[in-house]
Amino acid sequence: QIRLAESGGGTVQTGGSLRISCIPSGRAVDSYAVGWIRQAPGKEREFVAAVEWSGLYTHYAESVKGRFTISKDKATNTVDLQMSSLKPEDTAIYSCVASLNPLSYYDPAAYDYWGQGTQVTVSS
Repeated sequence: QIRLAESGGGTVQTGGSLRISCIPSGRAVDSYAVGWIRQAPGKEREFVAAVEWSGLYTHYAESVKGRFTISKDKATNTVDLQMSSLKPEDTAIYSCVASLNPLSYYDPAAYDYWGQGTQVTVSS
């Protein structure tokens, strides 16, 4: 059992940048793949990005490639999502997720643990 605590988020103008962080706690947290899933009002949950347990390999949704960067601090297991060139369509609740061995990094249903989520709002 692990817990995921998110921080960051807030409101930013179009084209701006924002960083959100996820701090896992619990047993063997360094063994988990960690990612971000977002959900906008009235829309389905959408995979955003994920990093494998080693921190070496990352995965991104096409919609955020080149704009978002996910990274893992191996000393603290903190996972950051640096978001740049933000667009109004990036507005959503962003949830940190984790799984030991996700069948697919791109499927929100593959993740076993979820944080409470943090709101990201991009104003036009």
